Amino acid sequence: MTAGSTGLGDWTPAVLGPPGRVRPVVAAPHSVLSRAGTEVDPLADEVVRLAADLIATMRVSPGCVGLAAPQVGVGAQLFAVDVTGHPKSVTVHGEFVLCNARVVEATRWRPGREGCMSVPDLTGDVKRASRLVVEGVLPGTDKPVRLVTDGFEARALQHEIDHCAGLLFLDRVAGAHAIYQRKVYL
Repeated sequence: MTAGSTGLGDWTPAVLGPPGRVRPVVAAPHSVLSRAGTEVDPLADEVVRLAADLIATMRVSPGCVGLAAPQVGVGAQLFAVDVTGHPKSVTVHGEFVLCNARVVEATRWRPGREGCMSVPDLTGDVKRASRLVVEGVLPGTDKPVRLVTDGFEARALQHEIDHCAGLLFLDRVAGAHAIYQRKVYL
């Protein structure tokens, strides 16, 4: 794969087959959120179904830009991301799901505010790389991908990879002074 290539090619969620089902999102302190997920076989039927479920659940969740398998109660290394249309997004690769993803390069660290569906009442300031290279595999294929991104999409990817490793954004904040009550708009 060439440097800078996304490897996503013409992959779309349609590769996943029938639409997924919406799953309930678990909240901290659920134990699945604090355990590292297991690697998955991207060709396994249950992984392809789970990928479709993550997309379906993410689509019905207002403001959601990413969702990892542990957030729906499954201890697996699989997550969906889509930052399309988010006002902080510059680089956008669209809607995609990755299996067994890992960060291979992280640079230009910047603080930023994060929230999470599994921690619905809090947000926090987290320092993350604003330039990122991630490798993983697309579900339903054995196709490895190398994703080069930056800014908000890089933050979203790191957040979801952390979920797959058993970490919440709360594990990355500098201390209690960097945690805030989520604002509720009526």
